[in-house]
Amino acid sequence: MLKLFRYLRPHWAAALLAPLLMLLEVAMDLLQPMLMASIIDRGVMQNDTAHILSTGLLMLGAAAIGLLGGLGCTIYSSIASQRFGADLRRDLFRKVQTLSFRNLDDISTGSLITRLTSDIVQLQTMVQMLLRIFVRSPFLAIGSMIMAVIISPKLAIILAIAVPLLFVVMFFLIRATLPLFATVQKKLDKVNTVLKENFAGIRVSKAFVRAGYEKDRFHDANHDFTQVSVKTQRIVALNMPILTMILNVSIVAVLWFGGKDAIGGSFEVGSLVAFINYVTQVLFSVSSVAMMLVRISTAKVSADRIQEVMRTESEIVNDVHPAADAYKQGEIMFDRVTFSYHPEMQKPVLRDISFKVRPGQHVAIMGATGSGKTSLVSLLPRLYDVTSGQIRIDGTDVRRMELSALRERIGIVLQESILFTGTIRDNIRYGKPDASDEEVMASAKAAQAHDFITSMPDGYDTVLGQRGVNLSGGQKQRISIARALLLRPAILILDDSTSAIDTGTESRLREELARLMNDRTCLMIAQRISSVIDADLILVLDDGELIAKGTHNELLATCEVYQDIYRSQFGKEVSSHG
Repeated sequence: MLKLFRYLRPHWAAALLAPLLMLLEVAMDLLQPMLMASIIDRGVMQNDTAHILSTGLLMLGAAAIGLLGGLGCTIYSSIASQRFGADLRRDLFRKVQTLSFRNLDDISTGSLITRLTSDIVQLQTMVQMLLRIFVRSPFLAIGSMIMAVIISPKLAIILAIAVPLLFVVMFFLIRATLPLFATVQKKLDKVNTVLKENFAGIRVSKAFVRAGYEKDRFHDANHDFTQVSVKTQRIVALNMPILTMILNVSIVAVLWFGGKDAIGGSFEVGSLVAFINYVTQVLFSVSSVAMMLVRISTAKVSADRIQEVMRTESEIVNDVHPAADAYKQGEIMFDRVTFSYHPEMQKPVLRDISFKVRPGQHVAIMGATGSGKTSLVSLLPRLYDVTSGQIRIDGTDVRRMELSALRERIGIVLQESILFTGTIRDNIRYGKPDASDEEVMASAKAAQAHDFITSMPDGYDTVLGQRGVNLSGGQKQRISIARALLLRPAILILDDSTSAIDTGTESRLREELARLMNDRTCLMIAQRISSVIDADLILVLDDGELIAKGTHNELLATCEVYQDIYRSQFGKEVSSHG
């Protein structure tokens, strides 16, 4: 956890001023009981009105100075803690951006959201409390104990018994709650995961009348989180009753023994009142320190979770000496590629895949659901790295290429069309922010998106809702394709990205792709034979293995799986047309 405090260094001035100003407030608080004792013993008891007034003014002045110190501490501790949190959140977000898909598979999205929000807020709160309460309470406790010993060493024995007793109680409370705080954050992860899944798929749940099921899922996650939180807070809540009991017993003991001395005349009444105030300050300060330790325990759990992400290293990194200008023509070679999402998986997703794509070829990839098509194309831009074998572009292993340069040459349209909140224009030029309006329009025309965009009231300035909610599936796919085409990539990957587009529009889209990509390499995952019939090379995958490759006519003559796909599709079309 201490490693994270480096984020306070840029804000050292505020972090230093806050405790200094708090020390000023503590000094004024320690002065108040002594001034009160002076008013009682030298003013009230001796009927000296002038002394009462002058000392009272001193008390007011000390209170005002203490108020300024406390207010300044609050302001500067807030500045330091908020900036600390902002810097930490920025770096954590940047770290998440560097993680590989494999890393993101291991850490759920809901958990990452919790770490970027709740966990960082916990640390922000802890920093602010460290700069305020963790300065105030220890110094106030130590100062009050010193003043109490000065007033009456004999009565100070009561404090010597009460303070260790309070620490013992707090130790057991912290020990009981620490493991629960880790469970609370994990349960919160689960709540966030359920929420994210529900909000993302709310249309599906409504369409299948599964709102009740989703409510039950959320209820279970929310109930588990609430139960653990209540259990944790129930233990923490024991602090105040125990403190109150120890405080009251201590005050009764002080009054009992100190009262006897005051009656006997060996102890001044004002000193007795001041001693009781110091006892109260000591015990409340010790309790505050104990509560701070509880909050530190909570923050430690959050810090560990943040450090877990910070320490996670992506296995997809640049080569120490990346190959310069490795890309020349766009020849792709898969050489005995095997891939597993996790090393412990017994059966790889892809097994011993080998094929070659010549520069400028249009390659189609077909196969049943789960055959490994998406996994195959994800390896080319190194969204994942191969488990064994090699993928080479123009003879150079992609792992030796500079990562950003590799991905800049590859345009990819994912299976799920992901659009962002903003205008259609901004979504199309997402990968090339400086693209001109003419370039955006040309890409949209090639993707067969221009007509439906211009039919909207605001055209290219139409603002899309979250994930493009105000567009149809086919419209989202065409905007995603336009976004990739705008890059004019050397290699274009279309991952089943025309599934929601009608055959007529798809036919025109294929013609535009053939024109734009005539000297560039294109890999297309498709489900329809009509989409791949003109491809230069068709790869057929089955259960992670490449079982056939060739042109449409070659596969129709030699590949049984391809024949089955052809018969299932064209047979239906023939029967449907009579």
